[in-house]
Amino acid sequence: MRNQTVLNWRDLLAKFALVFFCFTLWPKGEIYWGMGALVLAWLMDGGISRFSGVIKEPLVAGILLFCGVWMLGLLWSDFAAIFQGKWRKYFILLTFIPLFSLLNRERLPWAAGALLCSYLSMVILGSYQWAIQKMQGISLLGMSYLHYSAALGVGVILAVFLGLETFSRGKRFLSILLWLIAMLLLFLQFNQSARGILLATLMALLLMVVLRYRVKWRMLAGGLMAIIATVVFFAGSSDIFHSRLQQAGADLRSFQQGEYQTSVGYRLAMWDVGLHGIAERPLLGHGSGMAKKYFDDIIIAYKQGIYKKLPEFQEIAHFHNELIEIGMHLGLLGILAFVFLLWCWFQIFRQNQMTLLGSAIVCFIFISGLTDTFLLYSGIPPFLLTVTAILICWQKYREDPDRIGRGYTSDEKNRNQNSFLIST
Repeated sequence: MRNQTVLNWRDLLAKFALVFFCFTLWPKGEIYWGMGALVLAWLMDGGISRFSGVIKEPLVAGILLFCGVWMLGLLWSDFAAIFQGKWRKYFILLTFIPLFSLLNRERLPWAAGALLCSYLSMVILGSYQWAIQKMQGISLLGMSYLHYSAALGVGVILAVFLGLETFSRGKRFLSILLWLIAMLLLFLQFNQSARGILLATLMALLLMVVLRYRVKWRMLAGGLMAIIATVVFFAGSSDIFHSRLQQAGADLRSFQQGEYQTSVGYRLAMWDVGLHGIAERPLLGHGSGMAKKYFDDIIIAYKQGIYKKLPEFQEIAHFHNELIEIGMHLGLLGILAFVFLLWCWFQIFRQNQMTLLGSAIVCFIFISGLTDTFLLYSGIPPFLLTVTAILICWQKYREDPDRIGRGYTSDEKNRNQNSFLIST
């Protein structure tokens, strides 16, 4: 009886941690409380004893290698400078380990329901702020327009994917409903100012349609025409989209005239400095945490100091490009670790018969990272990891409904016959 009571408390704590974590994804700074709850529940649930099973998942191996390379980079860093910049947020990816390990057959509905409720609440708040208050992002949650647009983009990709899956199974009404939801989310995204993330969403959608119907020419043509028509309609009806396009053109002209204190000019200048830094130490970079110090040290002398006023325009925290940011810190070693992480992210979907979604998510992450450091967004990478964990768990259980208790020790299995361990 006592053992059963302990197991019930562990299960209750795990469910609370999963639900709580899903609701801390969006408010600024609250994600760390959710991570703490996950880790505590994971430890209480015997997560360490199951770690050998969890590490067999491709994405877990990719995350551990990626974070391990960042730890290795401390060996050639200056300790006084390693706390500068935002690079430490890459370690938030480790959240996937306790999250994935805690999910089982009974806890899956709790996590999925909490994630859906928190996401809908966030979208509604953002819609209200855009439609009524005429503002970008979600000020109540401290979400910038970049973070809000990224969350919308993930929702669009997921809704389109689920629509394609349900359509192939003959559930036409449900698939149409999902595609309408995707169109609504895409419409909201067109009315945010994040150009790079919007482009990443559209490229991911095109990739999904091409991969899904690459041998069905009529369906492929129909899908591409539907995407093009939707984009043209939304682009034509969005004043914000027009404004951002005009601003991009003006920024490029200013950059050509030597004015770098604009959105586009700032990024191009940062990339110029970053590529110069990578060229100096191409193999191992300057060390974990050293990118900001390098910029501060070189900005006065580099090209006769033409970029020295950039910090007045915007605080220098990162290089607004995932590859350049990682390359500055860790050189080719870090870039290869990042590529391996994306490959592992794709592999975990491919191994669970969701190649289409894996391709779209990796495409979205990569293209978003061309204009910003996407994996340094506080809530969006954990949101993507949560979506990944829930879908993988759901797919594994759907394939094998009797997959109960595998991966436990014999004693744990006897005590918890109803547990569905997804880490095997």
